[in-house]
This record gives sequence, structure tokens and C-alpha cells, in this order.
Amino acid sequence: MTLPRNAPQNTDTQNRHPQTALAYWTVGPCQGELRSEDLPVPAQGEAVVRALYSGISRGTELVVHEAHVPTRTAKAMRAPHQTGDFPAPVKFGYLSVGIVEQGPEDWIGRNVFCLHPHQDRYVVPLSSLTRIPDGVPERRAVLTGIAEIALNALWEAGPRLGDRIAVVGAGLVGGMTAALLRGFPLERLQLVETDPAKRGFVESLGVEFVLPDDAHQDCDIVFHCSATDEGLARSLQLAGDEGEIIEMSWYGDRKVSLPLGEDFHARRLTIRASQVGVVARSRRHSRTSSERLQLAVSLLQDPVFDAFLTGESQFEELPEVFNGLENGELDDLCHVIAYPGTPQREGNEA
Repeated sequence: MTLPRNAPQNTDTQNRHPQTALAYWTVGPCQGELRSEDLPVPAQGEAVVRALYSGISRGTELVVHEAHVPTRTAKAMRAPHQTGDFPAPVKFGYLSVGIVEQGPEDWIGRNVFCLHPHQDRYVVPLSSLTRIPDGVPERRAVLTGIAEIALNALWEAGPRLGDRIAVVGAGLVGGMTAALLRGFPLERLQLVETDPAKRGFVESLGVEFVLPDDAHQDCDIVFHCSATDEGLARSLQLAGDEGEIIEMSWYGDRKVSLPLGEDFHARRLTIRASQVGVVARSRRHSRTSSERLQLAVSLLQDPVFDAFLTGESQFEELPEVFNGLENGELDDLCHVIAYPGTPQREGNEA
């Protein structure tokens, strides 16, 4: 269904007073709007960032958009610069790339990544900013937060030389996990997906595409990223004896059913959660979250990651974009949002 667009009276972001900002808010189940707000004066140790691009992490952000965040874990699932509380009104998002307009001299003009909601200008502590290396284009850098999720899961699982690994689900997180695993000295890596139309995307990453029935069932590690009961059940079947399933999906408040009476007990399997809110246990005492982010953005220098950026719209179109993702009119891995003042790419449509 298509909902009416709710936008503030003043949507001309280029002619507004420089001390205001425009941000996207979820205001109810499947309802969003752009809201104007005051931009605070930056204090010492803070910077003003003008957004260039942001990315929509489809799985997580649709859970928020559709009001499916569980009440029990609502506080734990807050994004770093979130405003408001679940279910609504809430300003949520975490894939923002911009340029520093005000701040210390050595920061001004630097391209940065920030775990910030969709907003055209914002003030944050310098400690919240990750410098983008020269070899990573600004648009591709919106994937930094996704690379961080995959990196944390790899630290969690600790793949070893010669491992047999399957990634179940060729979405944004599953694809990123498989793409990072390409560089490991594995015996086998398969990306398991039910949709044959994703074969081209998977193979463009240099990863083997397989349908669920064709996947090998002797895996040392299975990364589950499909957010479906069927995907998790198949992951249990693909793990070898005493194998491990790393659960990377977020189901929101949806109930999940599993056949634990089959492979799970009989073959002594392990299901372990990976959640990016904290650094994985194996690196928690040697890496900070900031160091993890800096490593994540450095991994994006390979142009292969552009395959994840499958749609683009202008900032003022965000309410319609979320509606399109929710009702299936849009089917993008990572939909990119371009902000006023960012050069427009040819051929990009919502």
C-alpha cells in the first residue's frame, strides 16, 4: 500500500538557515517523514558534518519502519546517534557519509563515515567519525557499517586454514560476509540463496552461488543471514558434526521455529549469535569499536563492493523510498540516498 507523504513545510534544504537540519523520522508503523530541527553549535571536540550519502540497511531498518522492534530489547538495539524511542517517533539509521564543515583544522574538508541516522547536517563528537581512506569513494563508503557487521562475525567465528564454509542468504549482510571471506585460505566457500536471480550478483563477488538443495552438508562454519526459519533450519543441516552456526539475522519481534530434534542434538551443533553492538569476544581486549570501524572502511577499496549499491534516490524522496522497500516496489541490497549538493549520478532512480 502507498501512504501519503508527510514532509515539513520548508523542504528547500539549500536555502534554509545554516543552523537547522533536516532529518528522516519514523513516526508510526510504515510511516515516515522529513522533519526540520535546530542544529546545535558544536562544542570543543565536536564537528559539523554535511551529509553526502547515506545507505539504507534494508533488513534492520525495515524492522524499525514496520514497528517490529521487540520491547524487551529496545534499549539494546538503539543506534549510536538515535533520537526518540522505539516504536515511534524515532530517528534511526547508521550508514552516513559526509564532509566535515566545522571543527578542528585537521578535520575540515575530510570525508568521514558516521553511524548516524539519515540527516543532511549534524553535530557529533570527533570520536564518532571515521576518516575515509583516499582509495574508498564516498558513495561506496556507506557500506562501512555493513563491513563492520561482517568483520565482527568473522572475528566471532575465527575461520581456519582449509575450512569449509557456507553463508546462507545473499542479502546485504550475507553478501558482505561472503565477500570478505574470499580472501581466506578456505577449502570451500558457498553462498546459499533461494533466489536464482541473485546468481549474477554472487558470482560478481567471486563467490560460488548454490541453491539450498545443492549446498554441501559438511561445513565447519555456517553464517546464517537470511532472517528466515527455513534458512536457519537449512543452516543446521549444512553444518558438519560439531559444526557451528553463526546467527547474524535480526528477526525483530517475529517468532522463529526450528527443528531442534533433528540435526542440532544428534550432531552436537552450536548456534552462536553475532551482534555488532560490542566487539567480538576474541578481539574485545585488543580492538576498540573505532579501530574496528577504521579497519572496516579500509576493506572497501576493492571496486567489487559497488555491486551492493543497487539503487539511488534523492534525500527528499526518503519517505517514498521506505514505502517502496516495505511494499516490494523496490528490491535493493543497499539503496543509496544522495543529499543536496552531492553531484547526481546519471541513470539513478528511486
